[in-house]
Amino acid sequence: MGIGLGIVFVVIGLILVLNVIQVDIGFIDDVALGWILLIVGILAIVLALVMNQQRSRTRHVEERRYDGPTR
Repeated sequence: MGIGLGIVFVVIGLILVLNVIQVDIGFIDDVALGWILLIVGILAIVLALVMNQQRSRTRHVEERRYDGPTR
């Protein structure tokens, strides 16, 4: 999951929490599903940002060895 999917979850969660669209789902409350999607979206965004930050901090070291002339 990346930043894009996190943003999609946040938008869908806010739509359900603010009752912009009324969806009749018999086994779960619309507002509860909205809060779950909102929290999952925020967590996905935070985790994607943390992982990108760690990836940009890594350093690569190149080691070259020279044994001298071969005879």
